[in-house]
Amino acid sequence: MSDVDLISRVQAVRRFNRFYTSRIGVLHEGLLGGPLSLTEGRIVYELAQSGQSTAAKLGNDLGLDAGYLSRILRGFQERGLIDRRPSATDGRQSVLSLTDAGREAFAVIDARSQAEIGAMLEKLTVAQQQRLVAALDTAEALLGGDDRRQSRVPYILRPHQPGDMGWVVHRQAVLYAQEYGWDEQFEAMLAEIVARFIKEFDPRRERCWIAEREGAVVGSVFLVRQSDEVAKLRMLYVEPDARGLGIGRRLVAECIRFARQTGYRRVTLWTNDILTAARRIYQEAGFLLVEEERHHSFGHDLVGQNWELEL
Repeated sequence: MSDVDLISRVQAVRRFNRFYTSRIGVLHEGLLGGPLSLTEGRIVYELAQSGQSTAAKLGNDLGLDAGYLSRILRGFQERGLIDRRPSATDGRQSVLSLTDAGREAFAVIDARSQAEIGAMLEKLTVAQQQRLVAALDTAEALLGGDDRRQSRVPYILRPHQPGDMGWVVHRQAVLYAQEYGWDEQFEAMLAEIVARFIKEFDPRRERCWIAEREGAVVGSVFLVRQSDEVAKLRMLYVEPDARGLGIGRRLVAECIRFARQTGYRRVTLWTNDILTAARRIYQEAGFLLVEEERHHSFGHDLVGQNWELEL
């Protein structure tokens, strides 16, 4: 990446920062029109969430200079917003917590923030809101957001609905191009698979599961009828920022469970040997490799693999 490219991207981030801080009103005299500055509001928020903390931990978590933080905390104490008491485990530290007045101050700025963001989101459609939340989640992850928060965010599995097929084809085509360099022939194959699935869909013996997290599609898988006794697992994928949460394993497990309930005797799948993460999931689920064959597809020399699971 050239220096010019980097400068352009830095300017883009700074431009967004100026736009967003102006939009949410942090350039007002006080945070959300209240008596607290932005930094003071962050400290009150941390104390409200944790219940209690120490100056050292607050400074570390928020990246604040110790002297600057000490002046803010002293001001809080003079205004009756926080309570200090000696730590039972470290005589050098004081345990900080919000007083009733401090909790009331937090409740005011929290309600104002909720109202401001709500008003901003109401101007968008539901789909636009979902896109915005997904983009912010991606930005948080890329900039080093809390991995523990990521693991706590739940996901759901749901049946397919209008719009899902085009999205699944688009995302898989983009991801496989980025990660493996596969060309548009892969996208053509995906489109053929989903078109056939919709046209010939048998709800008694076939399923598509869509994994959704915070309103965004983060993965999917298909189970289709190959014969009366054999089902085929197809198009398993999980978005990069949702990997490591067990979504892929859960999708495969749902395929196996449904296949057993429906009366299939075997589940088959076709993949390529370079898709190591997916192959690991199949192996852990009990699939066995039964055949390999070299082929040239999607612009690359590949090794295709057929796997089977006896039910």
